[in-house]
Amino acid sequence: MQANVSKLQIERENYARRQSFYYILAPQDGFVVQAIKPGIGEILKEGEPLLSIQPADYQLAVEMFVKPLDLPLLSVGSHIRFIFDGWPAFFFSGWPGVSLGTFGGHVVAIDRNISGNGKFRVLVAPDAGDHPWPTAILPGGGAKGIALLNNVPVWYELWRVLNGFPPDLYQNMPGAGSKQKEEKK
Repeated sequence: MQANVSKLQIERENYARRQSFYYILAPQDGFVVQAIKPGIGEILKEGEPLLSIQPADYQLAVEMFVKPLDLPLLSVGSHIRFIFDGWPAFFFSGWPGVSLGTFGGHVVAIDRNISGNGKFRVLVAPDAGDHPWPTAILPGGGAKGIALLNNVPVWYELWRVLNGFPPDLYQNMPGAGSKQKEEKK
């Protein structure tokens, strides 16, 4: 009698384990965005991606791709203006304060490895000191980013563009002037 009970418990446990293979649980709550491995009855290997999942609890950020030539113009904390798809905007180049429908952000991270598309990935988060991003924006939507460079006088910008010079990249290093003064003495 004890042997039959033990055998039935083992069979029940085996069926329960097999039944659990029909369901795959994600490590976090979210929504299925894309099925990478579609089809019924396909054989899966361990560690193979099945689905692309969008987290249910997320923070908005924009993923931008920047050409390698333009990468030195950006640094963590640089200001970016965005025009979001489906959101009306009027952008006036050079006057971001006058532009309507544009939203501010700042660079949070820059990848140091080039992506498969030949560009560098830059992550931009909303700027807390600017207008909040619209609540109607959903993850996965499109955006156009406009990087803001240094503030310079209009005559300097015209002179720079006419002569074909690159934007001003140099930053004042603290203490650089004091070393030059010491060397002259």
